[in-house]
Amino acid sequence: MTGVLVLEDGTYFEGISIGKAGERIGEVVLNTAVVGYQEIMTDPANAGKILVFTYPLIGNYGVARKFSESRKCWIEALVIREESKTYSNWQAEETFNNFLNKERLVAVSEVDTRTLAVRVRDYGEMLGIVSTAVPLAGKERKIGDLVKRVKDYKKHMKRNFITNISREITEIKSNNSGPKIAIIDLGMSNSFVKQLKTLGCNLTLLPYNTDQEKILGLNPDGLIISNGPEEDEAISGIVEVVKKLIGKIPILGISLGHEIMALALGGRLKRLKIGHRGVNYPVKSSSSHKGDITVQNHSFVVDEESIKGRDDIKITLRNVNDDSIEEMESGPLKFISTQYYPVSPGFDEINVVFKRFLELMK
Repeated sequence: MTGVLVLEDGTYFEGISIGKAGERIGEVVLNTAVVGYQEIMTDPANAGKILVFTYPLIGNYGVARKFSESRKCWIEALVIREESKTYSNWQAEETFNNFLNKERLVAVSEVDTRTLAVRVRDYGEMLGIVSTAVPLAGKERKIGDLVKRVKDYKKHMKRNFITNISREITEIKSNNSGPKIAIIDLGMSNSFVKQLKTLGCNLTLLPYNTDQEKILGLNPDGLIISNGPEEDEAISGIVEVVKKLIGKIPILGISLGHEIMALALGGRLKRLKIGHRGVNYPVKSSSSHKGDITVQNHSFVVDEESIKGRDDIKITLRNVNDDSIEEMESGPLKFISTQYYPVSPGFDEINVVFKRFLELMK
């Protein structure tokens, strides 16, 4: 069955359908990671996206339940260059194609993702539509109809993914004498939860609309504002809650949580032409020649002009490529926030950010 990705500017890229037949509209974003396709597809921060992998071969090491970052796949559709028909990995439980079918995901392969990546690089992220079963006869008319659908969708577009992602209170106990951490769960990745459990933390994941009285009433040692989808309609309400918590309790913001911290402090965000989405983004401190390579998944960064003059906020890390803010902290206000993902540096190892947060809670 044929498949096509049509961008809102009318550019289209043909391929073949490898998942569920249908049509899906979303923001077309690139991810440059060589591995981690399952983790990226199940990251709630990608809710509503049409995800394009720039690495040319996807599915070669299969799929396993342990690698999912959440309970399901959140993307609207997937676009790849080539699907591996076989896999080799002792941990794998099923093929990539089985995963696509179980998740009922609209997906297209055999797409010229190199040319597509150049298009997005030159013109920026934009909306698109993936459609299957595009007829050869009357194809141009069909493409025109798809462009119109995208433009109509853009006029009435709603971003309300967090309400589906963040639904109930979940308690995860690791050590009765360990620190108690509340988490505003906007799409908290399983791998972050695993690191905190390894540190012996007792976690309470809270819905997005939990108010400050409820959070403080839990008497936690610290609060985490998790990663999640940007530009969501729920964010403004979360910002108002966080405003009332800053300085009262140690806080760690992760990716979207970092952006929410900036907004709660009176700052602004600005959109990147092309989001930072991959596993090899270099960051460094201005006071050191030592750099780190980070995992990132976002389209917005903190507008530095909007927080200038704040002596109580320290910028601790910057992006080497574009000098954007990657990490902020404040002793007086008791918070750390990272634009990047504080992923584990190795098997059962803990990212230093979580260790620093535990020190801040002391």
